[in-house]
Amino acid sequence: MQYVNLGKTGLKVSRLCLGMMTYGSKKWREWILEEEEAKPFVKRALDAGINFFDTADVYSLGESEKVLGNSLKALGVQRDTVVIATKVFQKMSDDPNDRGLSRKHIMDSIDRSLKRLQMDYVDLYQIHRWDYNTPIEETLDALSDVVRSGKARYIGASSMYAWQFSKALYTSEKHGWAKFVSMQDHYNLVYREEEREMIPLCKDQGIGLIPWSPMARGFFAGNRKRGGGGQTVRARSDPFADELYFRDEDFTVAERADEVAKGYNVTASQIALAWLLNKPHITAPIVGSSKMPHLDQAIAALDIKLNEEDVKRLEEPYQPHPVLGHS
Repeated sequence: MQYVNLGKTGLKVSRLCLGMMTYGSKKWREWILEEEEAKPFVKRALDAGINFFDTADVYSLGESEKVLGNSLKALGVQRDTVVIATKVFQKMSDDPNDRGLSRKHIMDSIDRSLKRLQMDYVDLYQIHRWDYNTPIEETLDALSDVVRSGKARYIGASSMYAWQFSKALYTSEKHGWAKFVSMQDHYNLVYREEEREMIPLCKDQGIGLIPWSPMARGFFAGNRKRGGGGQTVRARSDPFADELYFRDEDFTVAERADEVAKGYNVTASQIALAWLLNKPHITAPIVGSSKMPHLDQAIAALDIKLNEEDVKRLEEPYQPHPVLGHS
């Protein structure tokens, strides 16, 4: 396994992060793997040297955090040998204060997340989205207090506009508050709009980039159909993916990835992941897996080195998209 610093911090993370959204409760999504099914994936990740795990309070409404905490405990993992990230913002119940980025919700949520994870702290506490109903000053002040209290070591952010992220970084600098060290953005071969503003901003500010959906929610596996849906349970029951992908030009990019993959004797999904891993500004793509061979393939993608010609072939068919994934 390869390890790199998360942005400008001294924190070392594996070049792959295991995303825990796939694990939790089938009551939340029918394609979710529950605890006993999930544990082997956590173990395989650890055995491969992955030390970075990403979850969120909203994943299975807390069950994903429980699965991660229980799995690490059952495997006898020493807390300081892993890097644990979780997120706050999304609606957790019908309580009007049980959502967003108010001081109240942040302070309540970090305690609940730590209880579910069975931990005293998380390494990275991230805002899941931008809150248009709460002043960013209130959010950043509360997050800074979370860091000072020792409940989080660093703070990060996820999909938003570059002007919003820039405002947040400036506001933290102005007040001497904890600053975001990472950006978990939507970025893959079929969605590259982040290259316009967000990625250049993060490169300039030394922010670690940990993209979500690096393989476009299984889009490169060849089981999706034009117009939406597909062959697998997830492909048939993942409406969010239908909103993000399935344009004709997306299938053209996927077909190109499949062509390139044949030259390397690997899968198109591995090529899509290798394309990200070959970008020097990408810290650690967040990979999710419901099948063990897929996790093995993701780990193997670390060794794929694409030549310049193949990178050009992969990038050439891309067409501009509307902004996707910020809500």
